[in-house]
Amino acid sequence: MLFSDVVQASETVRATRSRKTKITAIAALLDTAAPEELEPVVSWVSGELRQGRIGAGWRTLAALESPAAESPALTVAEVDTAFAEIAATTGAGSVNRRRDLLTTLWTAATTAEQAFLIRLLSGELRQGALTAIVSEAVAVSADVPLELVRRAFMLCGQLPVTALAARTGGVDALAGFRLRVGRPVQPMLAAPGASLEEAMDEFGGEVSVEHKMDGARIQVHRDGDTVRVFTRTLRDITASVPELVELVRGLDCASVVLDGETLALTDAGRPRPFQETMSRFSVFDPSALPPGANPTRELLLHPYFFDCLHLDGQDLLDAPLHERRLALTKVACAHSIPALLRPDAEAAAEYFDGALAAGHEGVMIKSLNAPYAAGRRGRAWQKIKPTHTLDLVVLGAEWGYGRRTGYLSNLHLGARDPVTGEPVMIGKTFKGLTDALLHWQTAEFPRHERSRDEYTVYLWPELVVEIALDGVQVSPRYPGGVALRFARVVRYRPDKTAEEADTIDTVRAMLPGA
Repeated sequence: MLFSDVVQASETVRATRSRKTKITAIAALLDTAAPEELEPVVSWVSGELRQGRIGAGWRTLAALESPAAESPALTVAEVDTAFAEIAATTGAGSVNRRRDLLTTLWTAATTAEQAFLIRLLSGELRQGALTAIVSEAVAVSADVPLELVRRAFMLCGQLPVTALAARTGGVDALAGFRLRVGRPVQPMLAAPGASLEEAMDEFGGEVSVEHKMDGARIQVHRDGDTVRVFTRTLRDITASVPELVELVRGLDCASVVLDGETLALTDAGRPRPFQETMSRFSVFDPSALPPGANPTRELLLHPYFFDCLHLDGQDLLDAPLHERRLALTKVACAHSIPALLRPDAEAAAEYFDGALAAGHEGVMIKSLNAPYAAGRRGRAWQKIKPTHTLDLVVLGAEWGYGRRTGYLSNLHLGARDPVTGEPVMIGKTFKGLTDALLHWQTAEFPRHERSRDEYTVYLWPELVVEIALDGVQVSPRYPGGVALRFARVVRYRPDKTAEEADTIDTVRAMLPGA
């Protein structure tokens, strides 16, 4: 298959808002891919590389001065091999060797292919072909049930692997995927809940009410003495969290998979700021920490597990939450998240107030009868907070004035269109930005720069920020038709990708009377 076939399919997807058209275009592309080409093709239309980050971004490519090829000749195999070679290039002389490999690839690419490469290698292939859409295309192309594709993807964490299994083995191969201790599972996510009372009523009182902690999501796997710890994006952070490894290794079991949160605590036992916890994962710039914060690795992380997906040879994904909680209590009672089971309305309200008093964000309401399902399909888990918060994508920032002269300040904010995957601008804010965050933004944003004018630096949509707000209102000022009321920055979310930002539908649902 020619690389240009992938580029053309990508352009078709970018040019339409129709979910059906997107799925059809990607499925047609997958139909023509050979089995050995399927994994890289699925990765690319999902906006990812099989090799992960390879040390080459858009700035590197933009600096290449080689002319574009006149006609397409690159194959999928050649491009994938080039990526693999670049990723494997390390040590002395690696910078020059990597540049030579990129130049060879760049010279062989047409203008359209070069544009695609820039978006792909920068991690900003925002064409709406997100994993949910590609998953549906895989199901259509392989003529297999979508639910089997989703489940296999949840269990292996790699959509390209899932696609190859669907193509070569069909239903039987997909049904053969099992939870494997040591291989991370796509996490189950929570939807925003309207109120404590509504969430309780929705599940008829058959709920677990748990503290909503301001921590970092972790998934812990233990097989014998081998322990591995993963983030919500399935990144292996085992080497960064030795205290968690030691704790899990000491649990009374032979094998276990636990889902939960981890956070650093003050001497008084209250949660430290989220950024301090994230500093242990080496993914947040210490300059973004609040004044007086401690970004050192001396901070101990404390786990609070809320789910058990496997215990001593028994997989529990399909078991209802009340059974999974029994397993959790059995293996990690002392380290499980505080929870109330089947409380009445008064007890739940008191528990909510207690969670806030303890410094937490609110509570989680979870159906005790629901199985564990990756992503945010359905409303079996709901998060209830006292104030509205949204995870939004930073689209740009304006240069400040007065005390903020010389700093990138006023943020342009976008919500994700669930159909196209593109961000839709819904507001601006400069409130809540500390001096440390202003310094960090000004240093960090140019690394994500898409373009600029005299007043604003426009960004590729990849940074996610949590915004608190009093509500939303109808407004013709922004493309989304809504505007944020009294928006203020809470924190950046380096643990989230743009694909996990809140959607424009979620924002519109907050309109009065919606």
